Amino acid sequence: MIRLEGALRRAREDDGMTTVGMAIALLLTFSLVLSTAQVYRVLSASAEIQEVADAAALAAQNEVAEYMVAVRVCDALVLSMNLLGSSLYGAGVAAACVPAAQGLSASLTSMGKQVFAARDSFSQRAIAGLNQLQRALPFLAAAKAASLAVAQEGALGTSYLAVAVLVPAEGKEIQALGDAGSAEVAQKTEEAEEELQEAARAAEEAAQAAHEAKERAFMADCGAAPGYCMYERASRLAGLAGAANPRYESVDTWSFAVPIERARAYYAARLAREAPASSSLADQANSALRRQFYAFSVEQLEGAYVRDTQDSFDAHFPVLPANAEQVRASALYGRALFPVTAAQEGATLHAWPGCPGAAGASGLSSLAQMEAAGWAPCAQCGFDVAMMGNVAAASTSVENGFEHHYRDVALAAAEYEAARAELDPVSEEVKSLAGGLVDSIGEVLGNAKESRIKAEPPGAKGCVAFVVGGSSMPVDEGLATSFVQGQRTLGTRVAVSAATLVEDPSGEGRSVITSLLDGFAADGIAVGLAGLALDAWSALLSAYASGQSALADAIEGLLGGIPLDSQSNLGTWAADKVTEAFAAVGLQEPDLDALKPVLVNSGVVTAAGGDGFSARYVSLKEGALGVSGPSPSLFSSILNGVEADFAERIEDLEEGFEIARVELGFAGISIPLEIALPHATGVGAMGVVEGALDAVRQAYFEIVDMRVWQ
Repeated sequence: MIRLEGALRRAREDDGMTTVGMAIALLLTFSLVLSTAQVYRVLSASAEIQEVADAAALAAQNEVAEYMVAVRVCDALVLSMNLLGSSLYGAGVAAACVPAAQGLSASLTSMGKQVFAARDSFSQRAIAGLNQLQRALPFLAAAKAASLAVAQEGALGTSYLAVAVLVPAEGKEIQALGDAGSAEVAQKTEEAEEELQEAARAAEEAAQAAHEAKERAFMADCGAAPGYCMYERASRLAGLAGAANPRYESVDTWSFAVPIERARAYYAARLAREAPASSSLADQANSALRRQFYAFSVEQLEGAYVRDTQDSFDAHFPVLPANAEQVRASALYGRALFPVTAAQEGATLHAWPGCPGAAGASGLSSLAQMEAAGWAPCAQCGFDVAMMGNVAAASTSVENGFEHHYRDVALAAAEYEAARAELDPVSEEVKSLAGGLVDSIGEVLGNAKESRIKAEPPGAKGCVAFVVGGSSMPVDEGLATSFVQGQRTLGTRVAVSAATLVEDPSGEGRSVITSLLDGFAADGIAVGLAGLALDAWSALLSAYASGQSALADAIEGLLGGIPLDSQSNLGTWAADKVTEAFAAVGLQEPDLDALKPVLVNSGVVTAAGGDGFSARYVSLKEGALGVSGPSPSLFSSILNGVEADFAERIEDLEEGFEIARVELGFAGISIPLEIALPHATGVGAMGVVEGALDAVRQAYFEIVDMRVWQ
C-alpha cells in the first residue's frame, strides 16, 4: 500500500509543496477509479447471465413455434386433400352426365378415391408423428437451450448451463380424424355410376334430336336469310320490318315464339293489303278467297302459343290448309262464309258476294253443307273445296311461299316437342341421381371444414429457462494493484427467464403453406387428368391460405379442364351444382401468421400453465418474496420431476424427424414432411441436460446456504 510518508518525502525532495489533504485526495481518487472499474467489470460479468437466460428461453420456445408450423402444414394437407378428393368426385359426377366425357368420369372418381385413401394414410401417420414429436418436445426445447448455453463464453471465463421447462409440460394428444363421409360418397358413386351414365346417354340422344329440330325451325324462320325463309318472305311479300319482323343471328338466342309472332304480323298485314290483281272474274274470286284464308289464319294464330321452360316444352302451331283434304279437316270447312243462291235445279255456293251468279243470294253457307247436299259449283266462279284449297297450295309447296317455311317451322316444333317429351324425364332422372351425389359431396365438404388437425402442445403457454454461470478467472484479473484486494472469482450465479409465442404478421406462415407443391406441375411429373388434379391441389392449398375465394377459383379451374359442353347441358348443370356445393362451404381464411417467441415475465407464463410445474414454481416464487424464504424440497421436486420427464422423451430421436409422407400414385409424387431437430439431440444430449439440472439444483442450495448430501 502506498504510504503517506513516502509521498511527502518525495514531494520535499522535489522541492515541491504539498499538504496532507492533497495527498489524501490523490489516494482516494486512485482508489475510487480502480474500485469503480472493478465494480463495473464485476457487474457486467454478472449481468451477462441474464442475456444468456433470455436467449435460452427464446431458443427453447422456438422449438414449439416450429412444431406449430408442422401442425399447420399437416392441417393444410389434410384439408386440401379433403377438398381435392371431393372436387375430383364432383368433377367425375359432372363428366358422367356428358357421354363424350364419360370415359374421364371413372378416372376422376378413381383419383378421388386415391386422394381420400392418401388423406387417411397421411392423417394417421401425421397425427402419430405429431404426437410422438409432441412427447419429445419438452426435451428438444431443453436440449436446444442447454446447447445454446454451453456454447456461450462470457467475461472472466464464465461458462453457462441452462435448463428450459415448457409450460405446460404435457400437451393434449391429437385425436384421430374421421373420413368426413368420403366412404359413403365413394359407395354411392359406384352404385349410381352405370345408371347415371345410361340416363345421360338417353338424355343426350333426345337433346340432340331436339337441337336438330330447333335448328331446322330456326333456319326456316330467319336463319336462312338472306335466302328464302319466313323473315325474308314477310319482308318481301308483306313489307314487314323492325320489331314486326326481327332477325336472329343464332339459334341460341332464338325461340319458337318468334315465328308465331312473325306469322301473326304477316297474315294481319296481308289481310289489310289484299286486293284483286285485276278486274277479271278469276282474279276477284281468288282475292276474295285469299282474304278468307288470311282472316282464318289470323284467327287461328290467336290461339298459337309456346311454353318453353328448362324442364318442359309445349307449343301449338296451327296447321293452315294447303289442299282440299286439309280444308275439309280444318274449321274453315264448316263455317258459313260464302253466299248461297237457290234455283229450281238446286242451291249454289259462290266464292264471294261480288260473283255475278251470287245476285239475289238468300244467305251464307259452308263448304261442308255444299258437299253434303251435293250442290254443283257456280257456273260463273266455279267455287268448290278444291278452289279453296288451292289458295295456299302453291305458296306451301314451293320455297318462295311464306306458308312453305311456316309449315317447316310447325313440323319442326312438333318434332322438338316430341324430343323434349323424351328428354325431360331422363334429364330429371340424371339431375336426381347427380344431385344426390353432389349433395353427399357437400356433406363431405361440410364435415371436412370441421375435421381438422389442432394441437395444444407442451409450451403452448410458454417456457421458463434456468441458467447457472460460474467463472474460472479472478475478478481482479488485469487490475491487480495495491488499491484492489482480490484473487477471488465471482462464484455461482443464477438467472431465470421466460418466453411465450405471439403471432408475427410477416407472411412466413402463409408462404410455407402455399409453397408445398411448388414445382411439381411445372416439372412435368403429372400430365393429363393427373396434371389437372395436381394443379387443383396446388390451388386448394392456396384456398387453405386465402379462404373461400381461392376455393372457388380452384374448383372452377378443375371443372374448366373437362369437356362438359353437350346438347343436354347436363354436364354444365352438374358443374354448377358442384360449384354451388363448394360455395356453400364458407371456408374462412385461417390465421396463418407465424408464431414468434418473445420474452415475458415468468409469472405470466406459469400463471397460465395450470400444470404441476407451474403450481410448484408459483409457490417457490411466492416463498422467495416472503419472509420465511422458499422451501428447498419444493425446488428440488421441481427439478427432479423435470429430469424424470426428460428421460422418457429421448427415444428414437434423430436430427431429421419425418412426421409423415404424402403419396399420390396417379400423380407420381411423394412428399416427405420433415422437421429439423436440434443437433444436440439423443442420448448424448441427455448428459448435457442432466449436467445443467445438477448445476441449477446445486446453485440453488448454495444460494440458500444449505449443504446438499449426495
